[in-house]
Amino acid sequence: MSGEAASSSSGVVLQGLDDVEEFIWANEGEGSLPWDRFSHVFDLVQNGNKAFRENHFEEAINYYSRANNIKPGDPIILGNRSAAYSRVSHFLKQRPASTSEDTPLNGLDPTIHAELALKDAEKVINLRNNLVNPYILKANALILLEKYELAQDVVLSGLQVDPFSNPLRVSLRNLEGMLGSMMSKSLGKPERSDEFDCTLCLKLLFEPITTPCGHSFCRSCLFQSMDRGNKCPLCRTVLFISPRTCSISVTLNNIIQKNFPEEYAERKSEHDCLTNFGVDLIPLFVMDAVIPCQKFPLHIFEPRYRLMVRRIMEGNHRMGMVIIDSASGSIADLACEVEITECEPLPDGCFYLEVESRRRFRILRSWDQDGYRVAEIEWVQDNPPEGLEQRTEMQELTNSAAEYAQSWLRRAKEAARQDRRRLEKLLNVEAMMPMPLDPERFSFWLATLTDRRPFERLELLCIRDTTERIRRGLLYLRTAEQGCRMQ
Repeated sequence: MSGEAASSSSGVVLQGLDDVEEFIWANEGEGSLPWDRFSHVFDLVQNGNKAFRENHFEEAINYYSRANNIKPGDPIILGNRSAAYSRVSHFLKQRPASTSEDTPLNGLDPTIHAELALKDAEKVINLRNNLVNPYILKANALILLEKYELAQDVVLSGLQVDPFSNPLRVSLRNLEGMLGSMMSKSLGKPERSDEFDCTLCLKLLFEPITTPCGHSFCRSCLFQSMDRGNKCPLCRTVLFISPRTCSISVTLNNIIQKNFPEEYAERKSEHDCLTNFGVDLIPLFVMDAVIPCQKFPLHIFEPRYRLMVRRIMEGNHRMGMVIIDSASGSIADLACEVEITECEPLPDGCFYLEVESRRRFRILRSWDQDGYRVAEIEWVQDNPPEGLEQRTEMQELTNSAAEYAQSWLRRAKEAARQDRRRLEKLLNVEAMMPMPLDPERFSFWLATLTDRRPFERLELLCIRDTTERIRRGLLYLRTAEQGCRMQ
């Protein structure tokens, strides 16, 4: 983020987070420390300031927290840590979801960082309410939490301390413009109390769930929030509920449908678009290249993919499996549709899936939606043989390959009698064998009999000649039987 200002995800600009305060080389009066401990605190804050100025904000937070443990309640330490928390929160809010496909992040989310920044800023205001910087810190934290009216009140309080503070004057101008814009957008719509709004998405409740602690949320919003922790988003009460066992609040849902039919219909349309993708739209799971006729397990633990899986299970149970192309560094153009045949929610909110790969497709364009990738696609098939003679030759090759594959499987199963895992794998592959009357699908299955590397599977997806793929599959089998590996 740049020095003087940085744009938040809402469009409001953060002000006054470009630098931190130097720790005063003084140790007198109430709260003074032994010299060696004070010197250690001084060094920690200096190192934290250096990390902050080099944009290593997590490292800076670590230094400030260690200093605060030794000298708690120091306004400079708390103020600097608040600024660092805000910078991390802003970075996470601005980070494109697609970036996490290559370099996923672990740890606290942007909201929690902003809440920690707010907590430190409020402590600093209690200690130094005659200075303007604490008001700047608190206003920025509230902006990151999207509490714009509260942020405006804090800015006005700060301007009473210093009417000429440029960061506060700029923040006030930006907040007034944004709040005015939000108000103008609401003109022309019928007035309605926010009593029936979800406090997470700020829209009319859809499929509302009322928690044991008495708060109501959209079903999808609540469980998306619980992907990051099993607590009520409002009061932080621990919740022991799951999408499978938790029922929609029927009475509340009926009241909403009866009183706000048009708005409810809009919410239902939005929800259907997220769960029932059109024939040419598909959500993407970015992991590996798979080919048709494979069956394998998946463990889903990332919050964005937990949300995706829940939506898929409410729809057609299908998604795309795609790999990052090592040559381009972006997702590959060719991928494969998979169907979730088994879905087991786990106690920690993760999912255990059994999936089977179905059809190939080409990605025309893709975009981020709620943290995961969605693509517009076209289905891909092999080029059909020209004329009766080529079709006959291809069918004869397929029949011959099927006989060889069955013979190969018998020998492989006999050799694997003492290896239960290998035998089980061969039996699973055998169960996926399609009829030879479908040469294209059979050609993919033939390639699944041997372990292929990701780039080889991607090559198989790109081949549009069924005969070529069958010949390559036969070559894989003969090479495996000879006990050597293709180079």
